[in-house]
Parts: sequence; C-alpha cells; structure tokens
Amino acid sequence: MQPRLPGEMSIVTFVVVLSTIATCGLFSDGVIEAAGREPWRFVVGTMAALLVAALQGRLMWQSARREVTPGSRIVLGMIALVCFSLPLLGPAWFSAMLAVAGVTAVTLPENWSVPLIGGGALLVAGVALAAGASGPQSVLLAVSFPVVGLSAYATVWLSLAVKELRDARAELARRAVGEERMRFARDLHDVLGHSLQAVALRAELAERLLARDPERVAGELAEIQRMARGAVQEVRDVVRGYRVTSLRTELDGATAVLRAAGISCETPSLPEALPRHVHETLGWVAREAVTNVLRHSGATHCRMTLHADAADARLEIVNDGARRSEGAGSGLAGLRERLTAVGGRLQSGLIADGTFQVLATVPLAESAGQKEMR
Repeated sequence: MQPRLPGEMSIVTFVVVLSTIATCGLFSDGVIEAAGREPWRFVVGTMAALLVAALQGRLMWQSARREVTPGSRIVLGMIALVCFSLPLLGPAWFSAMLAVAGVTAVTLPENWSVPLIGGGALLVAGVALAAGASGPQSVLLAVSFPVVGLSAYATVWLSLAVKELRDARAELARRAVGEERMRFARDLHDVLGHSLQAVALRAELAERLLARDPERVAGELAEIQRMARGAVQEVRDVVRGYRVTSLRTELDGATAVLRAAGISCETPSLPEALPRHVHETLGWVAREAVTNVLRHSGATHCRMTLHADAADARLEIVNDGARRSEGAGSGLAGLRERLTAVGGRLQSGLIADGTFQVLATVPLAESAGQKEMR
C-alpha cells in the first residue's frame, strides 16, 4: 500500500505542530531545573520559551505556505536575541540557542542561511564556553546547531514538495480533459470544414443567379440541401466515433493517464467478443470514473477489473483517497442514465474509509430498442 497524500492544510499544520513540540523540548531542561530553584528564573525562562515557540510556529507556518515576508526577518531577530540571552540563566538553557538554527534555515534564502548557520555554530560554542560549559559540551552544541537547521529545512521542503505534487496531478487532469476536447474539435474541423465551405459557396452562387436563372437556382438549392444533409451525417459519424470506441483503448488510455498522475494502476484483461454496445457503455464508464479519480480524489492506487459471464459484463473501478464529495455532480448521474437505457445498472459510493467504488453492469444481449436505434 502506498501512503495517501494528505491535504495542504493538514501538512502545514503537522509541520508547525511537530516543530513547535521540538522547540519546546529544547527549553525543557532549563524550565525543569528553574522550577526547583529560584522562582524568577522559572517565570522568565518559561515566558521566553513560550514566546520563542509562538514566534517559531508563525515562521514555520509562513515558510510552509511560501508566505515569508521582510517582517519575518524581524521576528527571526527577536528569536535569536531571546535564545542567545537565555544561557545567562544557567547551563541548562544552552540548548535553547539551537532553536535559532531551525528558523534561520526556513526563513532566509540559502545564500544567507548557510553562512549564518555556520557562523551561528561557532557563536553557540563561544557563548557556551563563556558561560562555563566544558569543551566537549561546546563542541556538541556547535555540531547540533547545523543539524537542527538541516532538519527544519528538510521538513519544510518535503511539505512544499508534496504540495507541488498535488498541483501537478491536478494540472495533468486538466490537460487530459483539454487535450480530449481539442482532439474532438480537430475532428469536427477536419470533417466539416470542407462541407460547410462548399455550402457557403453554393449559397452565394444561388444568390447571384436568383434574378437571371431561377431554374439553376433551384438546382443549386437542391445541391445545398444534399450537402447539408451530408454534413449532418458527418457530424453524427464523428459523434458516434467519439462515443463508440474500443473499450481496450479507453482502459489503456485511462491507465496511462493515472500512471502519469502518480497513481498506480494496472490495465485489466479484456474478455473476447464483447458486443458493440458493451464497448460503448463501459468505455464511457471508464472515462468518467477515471476523470472523477483525477479531479475529486487524492488517490495513490486505482484498481480496474472487468469480468463477463453468460449474461452480463461488469466493470469495477476502485480507488483510495476518496473524499466525501466524490461522485457528486452530473457525471455519474449521466452514466446511470446510459446504463439504464441499455438495461444495465450502476453502483457507486464509499465502500470503506477513503475507498470509492464504481461498479457498472451491462447485459451482453442487446435490447430490441437498441437494435431499432442502430
């Protein structure tokens, strides 16, 4: 099972909460030690820790949403001033200086943050030595400073990468729909362009001959009617070719689009000798269901299965990452009408937490009404 991609707000909230908890942990030794000694140290240290945690949470929120402003650097300066002043309260507050590394890494651009964190590591070691820390303890603080900065940077970077992945998936869905519309528009243009131009020329000729040669005008009008009927038939042929398609083509195309969007999927095997109306109806089901997966879910896996027995053909499409609103709208309602018209049925809905199912059943025998329509 692949992990499901969470929403943007969930990711940002998780990043902020996780970083805030980690920051509070840097102040825990000092707060615990001060609680059992002088009360004023406990009050000052606790208030400073809460202030730094609140400001750090704000900067992490802005960074994870790409909303860092020039004012964020002022907040960073306040955090640095507070954290580098806390060692004055005692050796237990040395780790508080590490909080500066994380906010520096996510607030400033790399060409600023890297040298500042390197210099900050030396400053942390110097402050610790001046406050009475041992040599090994000072070296440990100096090494921990860039590690904390790198951890904060990686956390924010990963959250931004997930957001860009979701945006890319949505863009792929929009492009797939747009390309299909363009293909249909090109087919209509290629098929109808010549016919409609010929109709227009014939009509202009008839207009010029109206006063001089009525008999020829009558012939031209008859030719225009013939060409117009031919154009109507061409439109029907194009639409029929658009709607009546190979189910194998639809399933292969759906699999390719899903994989391009980062959703794992396998093309199902196709039973032999399926009737034309089954190809047409289930092809529409596959197209609409996969469009819903791309547009309305955060799926990481989609399973398509196709079975046929002596009476029916059944296409099942199941995806994870479903939201409560998936399937809403006219798409599935239109599919249900199509299936009802051929004597089939459609089932759709959530079957488990975050799992959505579309199950279409089409009888293999063609009804009398369908044969008449053919």
